[in-house]
Amino acid sequence: MINFSAINSIIAFKLKEFFSEYQYSLLAPIFTNLLFILVFLTLENYYSLKIETFSFVYFIAPGLIIMIVAQESYDNPSVTLINMKQIGSFDDWLIAPISRVEILFSFLISSIIIGFIIAAFNIIIFSFLLEIQIYSVIFFFYYLLIVIVFFSCLGCTVGILFNTWDTQSTFSNFFVTPINFLSGTFFSIGYLPDNLKFILFYNPYYYVVTFFRGCFSDNYFFQVKENIYILAFILISLTITIYIYYKGIRVIK
Repeated sequence: MINFSAINSIIAFKLKEFFSEYQYSLLAPIFTNLLFILVFLTLENYYSLKIETFSFVYFIAPGLIIMIVAQESYDNPSVTLINMKQIGSFDDWLIAPISRVEILFSFLISSIIIGFIIAAFNIIIFSFLLEIQIYSVIFFFYYLLIVIVFFSCLGCTVGILFNTWDTQSTFSNFFVTPINFLSGTFFSIGYLPDNLKFILFYNPYYYVVTFFRGCFSDNYFFQVKENIYILAFILISLTITIYIYYKGIRVIK
């Protein structure tokens, strides 16, 4: 039987932690994106930059939203779990009447709520600087959900398998950051050499960024084949994470 009370308690704990440390969890990522937008607005005004049918800043704005949500979705569970392991409080969760899979879903749900909050604040801030409009609200939340689930699964996996900050930061620096920067966040695939385009063609996260950007355009078109590919990748990632938590691999130091 699912322990909804324990799940709600963990979600409440995560949200309280998020809002109590708003300087780092909310203001810092928003300020980072604000700096990006201001710098790129200056460059666009000076060089009259344009990518495809978008202005340069309007092109990268959705990518910035996804990038910051992805980073926070990874950091949130991984930092919490490793910190709890470091101080020994995670052992208390393991002996509590809640399964490891329920702990996982508690983290995922809290990450989804936090990710939507961060995205909403970024949209509000961007609206003061850009004429930004969401044309496909349903798909906006759909692709945002996919990003949050994938990076939260990664963060939960790193947090449960490893015990040191070095490992957490290594995954962040050598996987999360590169995949955000090299998935079409700041550039169009049309500007890549032909021999390098395959890197993005087989990268499901590239399609997520592209389709998420399409939600800000009035001519968005849902592509079934690519979205099945994305959904299959997310389901595989979620299944692997659930399996790791269910088996309890390297849970305790």
